[in-house]
Amino acid sequence: MAVKYATTHEVAYYECDVNGTMTFPAMISASIKVSEEQSDSLNRGTKFVHSFGLTWILTNYQLEITRLPRVGEVLTIATMAMEYNKYFCYRHFWIEDAFGNELVKIEAVFALMDIKNRKMASVPEEIIAPYESEKVKRIRRYPKIEKIETGTYLPYRVRFYDIDSNHHVNNAVYFNWMIDVLGRDFLTTHVPVYVIVRYDKEVEYGNEITSHFEILPPTKDSDGLIVTRHEIRLGEDLCCEANIKWQEKMS
Repeated sequence: MAVKYATTHEVAYYECDVNGTMTFPAMISASIKVSEEQSDSLNRGTKFVHSFGLTWILTNYQLEITRLPRVGEVLTIATMAMEYNKYFCYRHFWIEDAFGNELVKIEAVFALMDIKNRKMASVPEEIIAPYESEKVKRIRRYPKIEKIETGTYLPYRVRFYDIDSNHHVNNAVYFNWMIDVLGRDFLTTHVPVYVIVRYDKEVEYGNEITSHFEILPPTKDSDGLIVTRHEIRLGEDLCCEANIKWQEKMS
């Protein structure tokens, strides 16, 4: 069985929005930090992975949200590297409140990229072995991301602080671009309950991207929830896409 790792995290005010709830970038960043701590504890940290000429990248996220963490809460964030195959590693995260209630479950798909040629590489056993992940042959399939049909967009420029140590835009930053376009009125009256994201192409410093979005009314297929569709584009190239389900905030 995969090795589990957990630690606590107090939600700071700067990790929250005007609603007093933790933002997507903050939740993702806090979760990734926990996975990095686990890797360091297993002597499989960044330096070890780089010794193979490789670095970790994220290709997919799926989030199931019961309730967003609130400012001042002390959370327990746990993670397990559940499964892997030749090219992909499947890691789960759980964010719980002080009473052990699950607030958010995150499924993330990681891959290894060759630092020099920026292409995907196979997963060496020397890197993955200490996690005791189950080796599988299948590639996990996630729900289809619905495409934008009649949307609009806003432009953004990639800033210096959007870039991480891998020299491309940090995955959490994409959430800022996707969420910001929805506007204050929407974001103060709706809360997310489900998110699925796929990353397709790297974005670099100085690029001018466009954040496309479409807001769909509740339907039977959407479980009566509002759905927003998102695409981050660099020119005609699709860099990231997502679907988010929202419910109206209780008054």
